[in-house]
Amino acid sequence: MQKKQLVTMLVAGVLFGCTTNNYETKEQEDDVGKARITMDSIYVHYAAPDTKLLRENCPFDDRYRATYLAAEESNLPNEYSYLWPYSGTFSAVNALYESTRDDRLKKILDKQVLVGLEEYFDTKRVPYGYASYIRTAPESDRFYDDNIWLGIDFTDIYTMSNEAHYLEKAKLIWDFVLSGKDNKLDGGIYWCEQKKESKNTCSNAPASVFAFKLFKATGDSVYFKTGQELYKWTQTHLQDESDKLYFDHIALDGKIGKAKYAYNSGQMMQAAALLYKLTQKQEYLTEAQDIAKACYSYFFHDFTTPNGDKFNMLNKGDTWFTAVMLRGFIELYRIDENKEYITAFKKTLDYAWDYARDDNGLFYTDFSGKKQEKKKWLLTQAAMVEMYARLATVEL
Repeated sequence: MQKKQLVTMLVAGVLFGCTTNNYETKEQEDDVGKARITMDSIYVHYAAPDTKLLRENCPFDDRYRATYLAAEESNLPNEYSYLWPYSGTFSAVNALYESTRDDRLKKILDKQVLVGLEEYFDTKRVPYGYASYIRTAPESDRFYDDNIWLGIDFTDIYTMSNEAHYLEKAKLIWDFVLSGKDNKLDGGIYWCEQKKESKNTCSNAPASVFAFKLFKATGDSVYFKTGQELYKWTQTHLQDESDKLYFDHIALDGKIGKAKYAYNSGQMMQAAALLYKLTQKQEYLTEAQDIAKACYSYFFHDFTTPNGDKFNMLNKGDTWFTAVMLRGFIELYRIDENKEYITAFKKTLDYAWDYARDDNGLFYTDFSGKKQEKKKWLLTQAAMVEMYARLATVEL
């Protein structure tokens, strides 16, 4: 047995109370087992003592400054993760709960994850929303996309549990998200409340997904109409017609930020698939399939294992972006049952389990394991939990 496998199994049980033998003989080989073990590793290596919060990186460095924020934050030490990485654990536990319906996961969500999440909930500014850092620290920016990801998760757990308080939180977040929409550039939602300089795919594509999920949860057609408008706006302003992928953002002066990230196109894929399910219009299924084909070409590469096996491996990059892209691929797979893309995800993550983890059971961003970072980001690990858990829901 590899050393890293032994270490992760020894720490298993932090959240789930499973023994080493249970993991080794029963759960080690399946995707749910891999997700559980990785979730346990998160709480071993990222937990902030005497809180429900988490550190941003392992090893912990209080001098760390996030590079993904809209503005310079306080110079105070960053004792805890920013909201975005922390929110990844919400998605991870949700995905695990969906794949297992294990009541222990529901308790972890309610007693651990969501208790910590409320430390970011800002009621000083109206409308209420989640800030990028804990509310006891100096005031921080509020990002529309950060809140959208949470809104999607609250809607998903409502759909699974039918507990009204989750839906109420999702609706509250929706109100905040809509406060970031105006008529400049013919509509669309800004990226950051304090920096209304661009309207991004990451704040409009998932808002469309969020709206469609709220429509399915409530039956209120206003959500469907708004989701459709946001989908069309993003397609009109930010799709690259040459390859069907999506650019990152459009500035208020009309200049396009042409970076292409997996989650942006993945969310438009999911939105198109949801639109097809809701309307049965072939055009939306075709759009989802076109995006999927483009993502497969752009975000994967040919890979050969040491044993000579060949498959298409996911590119090195932001692992959470990849996890969000997987949501789109799974939404589409449940319609057209094209196994090619999901199989590539499955083979990549199987390989990563054996070759792309350190001795603590934490993952590198290069799934081949060739490039090995010493610092591991919380969001990367949460994304791996989410992907293993989501793959467990798919029958190939």
